[in-house]
Amino acid sequence: MRICGVELTGNDAVICLLNLEGQQFNIPDCRVRKLSLPKEHSRDDLKQFQTAFAQLMRDYKVDKVAIKGRLPKGKFAGGAVSFKLEAAIQLLADIEVILLSSSQAKAALADNPLHIPFADTELKGFQEAAFITAYVAHHSNA
Repeated sequence: MRICGVELTGNDAVICLLNLEGQQFNIPDCRVRKLSLPKEHSRDDLKQFQTAFAQLMRDYKVDKVAIKGRLPKGKFAGGAVSFKLEAAIQLLADIEVILLSSSQAKAALADNPLHIPFADTELKGFQEAAFITAYVAHHSNA
């Protein structure tokens, strides 16, 4: 099963693909590390983001998209644009999309800790949350 982990920050969707074959994980190469929406965006920009994201998922044969949940209010709340990006991803046809809360992630990581340090994955530092989200999605029942 191939999962795309997504962390939404500002106007960016940071992604990481993670594949599980048997009991072995691998991180497939991907031509994109993040997809962005312009700060001053229109309805057409949002549609273009959605189309580009959907095409990326088709190209890499992704089975499921897991989005790292954000708080709707409070000190660490997600911004309005990130919730638009989330909606655009959730409304994609023909692909399962789940949201993973921080409590779900902590529980899954406690039961199934990472076997390698993130630095050994050869991913960029800003992809860590997306990687963990994909890893947690492989281990959760969400």
